[in-house]
Amino acid sequence: MNKELVEALEMLESEKEISKETLFTAIEDSLLIACKNHFGKADNVKAEVDRETGDFLVYAEKEIVKDADDVEDKLEQISLADAKELDSKAKVGETIKVEIQSKEFGRIAIQIAKNVILQKIREEERSVIFNQFNEKEKQVVTGIVQRFVGDNISINLGKADALLSKSEQVPSEHFRPNERIKVYIIEVKNTNKGPRILVSRTHPELVKKLFESEVAEIADGTVEIRSIAREAGSRTKMAVWSNNPNVDPVGACVGMNGTRVNSIVDELKGEKIDIVCWDDNPGALIQNALSPAKIVAVFADPDEKTAKVVVPDYQLSLAIGKEGQNARLAARLTGYKIDIKSETQAKDAPGFRYEDYVDEFDDDEEYEYEEGEYEEGEYEEAEYDETAESAEDEA
Repeated sequence: MNKELVEALEMLESEKEISKETLFTAIEDSLLIACKNHFGKADNVKAEVDRETGDFLVYAEKEIVKDADDVEDKLEQISLADAKELDSKAKVGETIKVEIQSKEFGRIAIQIAKNVILQKIREEERSVIFNQFNEKEKQVVTGIVQRFVGDNISINLGKADALLSKSEQVPSEHFRPNERIKVYIIEVKNTNKGPRILVSRTHPELVKKLFESEVAEIADGTVEIRSIAREAGSRTKMAVWSNNPNVDPVGACVGMNGTRVNSIVDELKGEKIDIVCWDDNPGALIQNALSPAKIVAVFADPDEKTAKVVVPDYQLSLAIGKEGQNARLAARLTGYKIDIKSETQAKDAPGFRYEDYVDEFDDDEEYEYEEGEYEEGEYEEAEYDETAESAEDEA
């Protein structure tokens, strides 16, 4: 039986990753609790389990008194005559270890001891799972859609289930049971019922982590994602920078024939992704961020974090985007409040001077923009106040 006990503990350690030492300690504690329930106390009782053989010993440390009549507490004291039967060298006043047979324990005491061991196993199992997923917090993991709980979705992550709440779901996405999806772990909480794992499909970091796993240049640090702005289910804008002048950051993220970015778009159920070059010059960055719209001029104020942008009349709706989305995402991407005017609006503005809108660029330097593919009329004309409210105000 003792050999089988050790084998069972080794199996638990292997399958549930619970330390065998922790289980041995739990068994020793359960034996002490059984003693306490049987005798009413166990202050002088010790329990030891051999880690190699599984043999266990429960004993009480008793004080040796001269005669049986001097024994006031049988659990704490023993007569000299009885002590000499255990150890011929026993002397009055010394302490001797007296073994307690576990078979003496009552049925209730044994049941309580069993429950203590099971409870410890459950606690350790929850602790192991919590530690595993706590290390994965702020990471992307693959899960399987388990079941629908009201408006929420239970996602199986292997050893634990995660909760994809309605607020973290993309409205346009619809999942089926047993469908494999990737989710971003927002938070892992340790509760009495086990770890509570909260995941998201709307978090901007989901897109960032997907690119890190898909693009080798990002994984090794050659290309950095400097900023990202997302409206989940619709469009994401991402600004990238290369630490190697020979590596095109946008090309690395797009991949050959768009293979890299397309795999991420597929994972995000068709969400559009705009990838632009990061620039330390705020004016150039804003121009890139407003792509695919063409920009006539930009004036950026780094102190106020505001920018005035002039675009050709026919590019105004493209710059603003459908329902203001392009300008809104550009504002989030750059951190600037962006005030967009068409050339006509700008020239008609009181006190307008064209040079006020020109950023500190080299006049001889040309800026090229990859417009991407879009059909005429793809972007609906957005209502736009001629006082040019900022993109954040539109949001």
